Amino acid sequence: MSEAMTTRRNTRTGSSEGFEEVLVDVRDLKMHFPVTDGVFFPRVVAHVKAVDGVSFQVFRGETLGVVGESGCGKTTTGRCILQLEKPTAGEIMFGGVDITKLNSKEMIDVRKKIQVIFQDPYSSLNPRMKVGEILAEPMRVHNIIANEADRQTRVRHLLNVCGLASAFADRYPHEMSGGQRQRVGIARALAMDPEFIICDEAVSALDVSIQAQVINLLEDLRDEFDLTYLFISHDLSVVRHICHRVAVMYLGNLVELADGDELFENPMHPYTRLLLNAVPIPDPTIEKTRQHEIIKGEIPSPINPPSGCVFHPRCPSAVDNCKKQIPTLREIKPGHWVACTEV
Repeated sequence: MSEAMTTRRNTRTGSSEGFEEVLVDVRDLKMHFPVTDGVFFPRVVAHVKAVDGVSFQVFRGETLGVVGESGCGKTTTGRCILQLEKPTAGEIMFGGVDITKLNSKEMIDVRKKIQVIFQDPYSSLNPRMKVGEILAEPMRVHNIIANEADRQTRVRHLLNVCGLASAFADRYPHEMSGGQRQRVGIARALAMDPEFIICDEAVSALDVSIQAQVINLLEDLRDEFDLTYLFISHDLSVVRHICHRVAVMYLGNLVELADGDELFENPMHPYTRLLLNAVPIPDPTIEKTRQHEIIKGEIPSPINPPSGCVFHPRCPSAVDNCKKQIPTLREIKPGHWVACTEV
């Protein structure tokens, strides 16, 4: 990507104008998982190319959405940024430092600034700990607040900020609903006073009405605490509501990146157009008369991805050149990047 991408962004959802400082810079990120054969003398016979050369930037104060089909590498990308997975290759610059080269001790300070909200609120909280203990533990481990009384005050404040009463500090996770547990997960992420939060399908396990409440909460917290989000989701309507920019992934590759409004109103990559076309319109009359274009074929195996453009076996616009030439992410118009040789 060129330096043109480092100047933009704005706080209005759907637009990236006004954001200028790059907080996270992912450069040619690759995450290949080895496939082994044999029990007593295992040997590597192939690699699953979960993420295969992804580059993007996240600007301070914005929300960048990452969308795509299941298995496209969205969550793996987030886990690499969190350093829960050690990337096969590439750089992840956070605050100007390549965190892929830091050891576990050096990562301690970085982990205070990068937090995560997990997908499943039922399994991401320790069932043997009360909510107050869950929120106080990271503050105690990282010695953020040494005094126990001050930690409890901070716990109550975090619960209130996330829309929960102070009394929830004495409850166990199983005594709460899914929406309440996810609010605890958000409060836990805020406990370290982070700069960057990765939301990994943070609302997909919740009822639709609760989803709206949690999304609004995330937006309010972003503005109040000057947070930056990487919002991983497969729900395009949620992404359009909360994200300033949207990145579309397919089979471990980034195929399109643009401002939210621009991407939804003017998708350029064939895969993005097909993905948006699959979203139903909540009007039976319009939906009945609408032309549907189905994505043909099956997703290729990430162990042996197609040559050239990885989408060409399923692309309605593919030509012979697509089978040979690997497309690079190009800026077709200001702020709109597409990886397609035919655009």
